[in-house]
Amino acid sequence: MDNQVPPRKVPNFCSIRYGIALLLLLCNVIVMSQRVCMSLTMIAMVNSTEPHGLSNTSTKEPQDNIKKKKRQLKLWSLEHFFGTFTPIPTHHGTCCYNPGQLIFFKYESQERISVCCSTKNPVYNWSTEIQGIMLSSIFYGILISQIPAGYLSGIYSLKKMVGSALLLSSLFTLLIPLAAEFGEALVIICRVIQGLFQGIALTTQQVVWIKWAPPLEQVRLTSLSLSGLLLGPCVVLLITGFICDSLGWPMVFYIFGACGCALSLLWLVLFYEDPKDHPCISKSEKEYITSALAQQVSSSAPSLPIKAVLKSPPLWVISLCNFAFFWANSFLSLYIPMFINSKFHINVKENGLLSSLPHLFAWIFAILAGHMADVFLSRNILSLLTIRKLFTLLGLLLPALFSLCLLYLSSSFHGTMIFLILANATGSFCMGGILINVLDIAPRYSDYLELYKDINGLFDVEYTMPPEPYAL
Repeated sequence: MDNQVPPRKVPNFCSIRYGIALLLLLCNVIVMSQRVCMSLTMIAMVNSTEPHGLSNTSTKEPQDNIKKKKRQLKLWSLEHFFGTFTPIPTHHGTCCYNPGQLIFFKYESQERISVCCSTKNPVYNWSTEIQGIMLSSIFYGILISQIPAGYLSGIYSLKKMVGSALLLSSLFTLLIPLAAEFGEALVIICRVIQGLFQGIALTTQQVVWIKWAPPLEQVRLTSLSLSGLLLGPCVVLLITGFICDSLGWPMVFYIFGACGCALSLLWLVLFYEDPKDHPCISKSEKEYITSALAQQVSSSAPSLPIKAVLKSPPLWVISLCNFAFFWANSFLSLYIPMFINSKFHINVKENGLLSSLPHLFAWIFAILAGHMADVFLSRNILSLLTIRKLFTLLGLLLPALFSLCLLYLSSSFHGTMIFLILANATGSFCMGGILINVLDIAPRYSDYLELYKDINGLFDVEYTMPPEPYAL
């Protein structure tokens, strides 16, 4: 692969293969948006994300906490609003509810303090343990679906599998606000089913590049499409705060669910599994892709040598590194909003803006990493093995280093945000390393090997992911 050169100049960014990469990027943005949006809406859905007190119970708040709420929340009086208010007694004081779903909490202690929390959505009394289970339950579904998805991707149409999986994941996203009304158990069930279909979408899309990515563009195209997994949290956290503040948290699930449904239909219309079948591809691009991949796709892949796979040291190393990347990325994606909320005590809109910054820089770094890796390879600056080792080392070591700095050197607001951004963004160097490595060691078995390393990574994530959001 190191000495391969394109047969001739063909369109890059204005080409069908890059259009497919952008379409997959949007699919991954929607998948991650549906997965991560609850980490910020949880702040609006529950009456507390702090790890104090017994689960699902109300307790008297200390005077210092009440004064803190008074400083953080804008004080209102009931006469500023129109409507009929029904007083509801609570352990904290009085909760008033009107037909417009404006809820007001009045906290009482030694001195009477009126603190009004205005919201357009229901608030639940879920414990921090339940919150953690809700956030991480989606990974159980992803884990379960990996094996059938990897097997079925070699039998059934990729177009139908990715499109239908995205559609069904979106439908269950639309059901979450309704499920919350019936209890936390139904929300967890919806999240697990979401994970089932998201696992299918994420696993089967890797097979797309077997027929669409020329060897010298594999990293660039794959990193572009997979960067949607990093851009998704940025998008959802950026706008979720505004949606919660203006329309209420249920609209977050309705909006991202509807976008997913629309995108799944677009995928079914625009995607073709083979360059030879695409009606809009140019002749030069078709010849370029088919000639570059002739050696790989001309011969049919034999049955998977399971013994050799299990005894392969490179594959075990890739799986362990994949676990490290997956664990760090999932941990940061799910718990950054709650970490910022507990650290700075800001409103949900400002929280969303700050939480989106690490993911924005991670997405930028991912695009740059894929481009740099391909440049090093095409110009013979570094060997393929050196490139994979270098980018994997940077993508795993730098986030660990900056995470330690986040714990011990971030005494100020700016220091905390800088180290949080660097810890999340530098992990994107793995886009030029382990996340593409299986296409190098065994391209004919890439779908099976992607499945194998993903299962190892997800299995370890399931048993090491902290169950409570305050583990940070």
